[in-house]
Amino acid sequence: MDAKKIYHFVGVKGTGMSAMARILKDRGYDVQGSDIDKYTFTQVGLEQAGIKVLPFNVDNIKEGLTVIAGNSFTDDQPEIKKAREMGLPVFRYHEFLGEMIKGHTSIGVCGAHGKTSTTGLLAHVLSGIAPTDYLIGDGTGKGVPNARFFAYEADEYRRHFLATSPDYAIMTNIDFDHPDYYTGIEDVKSAFQTFANQTKKGIFAWGDDENLRDIKADVPIYYYGTREDDDFRAVNVVKSTSGSEFDVEYKGKKLGHFQIHLYGEHNVLNALAVIAVSYFEHDNLDEVQRELETFKGVKRRFAQRKVADMTIIDDYAHHPSEIDATIDAARQEYPNKKIIAVFQPHTFSRTIAYLDDFAKSLNKADDVYITKIYSSPREKTGKISSADLANKITKNGGLIEAENMSPLLEYHDAVVVFMGAGDIQKYERIYENLLNDVTNNMN
Repeated sequence: MDAKKIYHFVGVKGTGMSAMARILKDRGYDVQGSDIDKYTFTQVGLEQAGIKVLPFNVDNIKEGLTVIAGNSFTDDQPEIKKAREMGLPVFRYHEFLGEMIKGHTSIGVCGAHGKTSTTGLLAHVLSGIAPTDYLIGDGTGKGVPNARFFAYEADEYRRHFLATSPDYAIMTNIDFDHPDYYTGIEDVKSAFQTFANQTKKGIFAWGDDENLRDIKADVPIYYYGTREDDDFRAVNVVKSTSGSEFDVEYKGKKLGHFQIHLYGEHNVLNALAVIAVSYFEHDNLDEVQRELETFKGVKRRFAQRKVADMTIIDDYAHHPSEIDATIDAARQEYPNKKIIAVFQPHTFSRTIAYLDDFAKSLNKADDVYITKIYSSPREKTGKISSADLANKITKNGGLIEAENMSPLLEYHDAVVVFMGAGDIQKYERIYENLLNDVTNNMN
């Protein structure tokens, strides 16, 4: 890192990029970035941090810059191309992350599902017990003076996490989640095996995942879960409408009683992973328990708001396993209310690969609505439509369009869960506005 340089982020509004830019700014470096003019939720944090955001323009690239290139852009992007032609230092996002974590006790959180929620919880807990830098996939990033820890989300997509070598790794699961890149589950496992080989002190892996059980490493692997053969176990688990509480044992030794105001089995496991890491790096688990109780969640993961008599939940779930976890959490918190799922399939390749699994998971809701498939810059068309998924759903509902969200107005005192990794929030806003209009007219 060079204090005389200006760090220019190409695609600074991306969730990981904005988080990284904020960490650098917090560390005292001169930071700026470029992106599209369209509003994104991440720009609020960038503005609050005093980071200048410029429109994409090749003239942004000048001598004295170090360029961090977002992974959404190829080397043909005009700013990146010019920076390379000028001989400026150019790092890809994941490459620069590998540099940023050096000098800290680093913990990388990887897995097909649960990375963001677990990283957010880990960052919250560690920040409460020691100075901690963190980078979370919901666009949140923070740097503090003399940070001891660096907690970060380690993304397996295109093997990007292999640019980092953490002290510890939390592995939440292995699943075939990126059919546009990985050839199959064995290809995914090979990437996680390489990441395990690069981990320096220890690995914490979910014990129920047989793919994770196959991982070998030169450092200790500690399994967490509820099975008798797990190293860290959650026992005496009690779930209620206010969250979950449980006792934790490490190899038969009781470590304490813990409580979280989060919902679903997956959040018990996420908390257990955080407790396990903390056990080896911080001997006061009472402080860990205190921090666990005050965690409220991360952006776009089971985020809730009340409108009229309805509860609206916004969640990033875009894989069958994530849908299972989100509906499970909704059932725990609202056991006596109807759960309505509004799901936006994300990319054609993922919809084809998981068509039957999507239907099975979505059918766990009471009613189900399907939006148009959200495409991506890499994949604009495909041989499948939302109707193909809707036809496999056995619950009431069907296809729904942004131009007509009125079917959702038929529900009262219920829970609507909007799920997806695209622009599902567009549908949420339209529904929320309709609901407000109807309520105001009735009053």
